[in-house]
Amino acid sequence: MIYEENPIHQVPTPTQMHEGSHPSAQKYIGIAVILTILTAVEVAVYYVESLRPVLIPLLGILGLSKFVLVVGYYMHLKFDPKLFTWLFVGGLVTATAALTGLWALFNGWGG
Repeated sequence: MIYEENPIHQVPTPTQMHEGSHPSAQKYIGIAVILTILTAVEVAVYYVESLRPVLIPLLGILGLSKFVLVVGYYMHLKFDPKLFTWLFVGGLVTATAALTGLWALFNGWGG
């Protein structure tokens, strides 16, 4: 049986589905510059003695910021269905909670 071409049954190609939705190379370079700056701030924060009491939370926040940028732009999660975003966020929250719980269990909040 030969199928007639019917616009209702046409499936868009992956190129057609994502046409115009991805950022330009200039945007990717901008994100790379931001990631470089965040990394430099992380290294600088480590060497500032007055920040020792808040070092771990500060590095965690900076690392989380970098994670969001990498996952959002370089893994194209920002342009994918929201379900994928929730799966990544759920995994990140679960891992953070598990690691925080283990840290508190074995090291305690006082060190």
